[in-house]
Amino acid sequence: MSSDTKSSPPSESEKTLPPEEYLNKINEVRGLLGPLTKKSSEYCSDAAIARYLAARNGHVKKATKMLKETLKWRTQYKPEEIRWEDISREAETGKIYRANCTDKYGRPVLVMRPSCQNTKSPKGQIRFLVYCMENAILNLPDHQDQMVWLIDFHGFNMSHISVKVSRETAHVLQEHYPERLGLAVLYNPPKIFEPFWKMVKPFLDPKTRNKVEFVYSDDNLSKKILKDIFNMEQLEVAFGGENSDSSFNSEKYAERMREDDLKFFGNTTVSSTSALLTNSDSEVLDSEKSTWTTNKM
Repeated sequence: MSSDTKSSPPSESEKTLPPEEYLNKINEVRGLLGPLTKKSSEYCSDAAIARYLAARNGHVKKATKMLKETLKWRTQYKPEEIRWEDISREAETGKIYRANCTDKYGRPVLVMRPSCQNTKSPKGQIRFLVYCMENAILNLPDHQDQMVWLIDFHGFNMSHISVKVSRETAHVLQEHYPERLGLAVLYNPPKIFEPFWKMVKPFLDPKTRNKVEFVYSDDNLSKKILKDIFNMEQLEVAFGGENSDSSFNSEKYAERMREDDLKFFGNTTVSSTSALLTNSDSEVLDSEKSTWTTNKM
């Protein structure tokens, strides 16, 4: 990754230890990891190990254990093999999508709208989230390793979320994508969300909790959070921005994600196993069946 980090806020690893000591810890982790396969070594760069160290407060053995668990998870779950056609049904309503803009630091933005939930399967929903995380990471600029979440609570009610999915979401993100979240903005959460937040909060580690900001459209002080990190002319109108052309369009977004799959993975074939997993996990709410593409994209 580029050493030019002047335009981005310091990461947790940069704020925790001096460079020389951190390099020594990275080498210690490498020693404890032992020999790695070519595939596993792709996820064990110095920057990656630094994130795991930051997540475990510089504790080498704990960071190594955490990273080993992620490597095991990636071997079994194969997140890098998930393609748009595997999760396209989950994405139809725009419940999660990567915005066209970044924040002022170049961080990709994932927009989330709980009220747009359109499936019932926790496995399918987590699989879709993982795809979105992987895609956002692939689109990170060289000087940045974190992203921003904008969570829009318009139209929200408690039927749109579940404790089970929220716990699994927290687990996957904290254990397998440490230090990837720079900021999570909860935009206009209603009063009924407060008991749920109190229920979920204990499942979040303190670092993650400290990255969550509540923003209300009728509160100028909290709105300043968005103005400080976004160019308002690029931000969606739904979040108080000035861009009226950036709302979600399912057809355009599908085309954009297919282009990303092609750019990052080439002419790939969706495996039959992947398709079967998706079909069994995504319980659609209507009678229309999804069409899974198994030919070259």
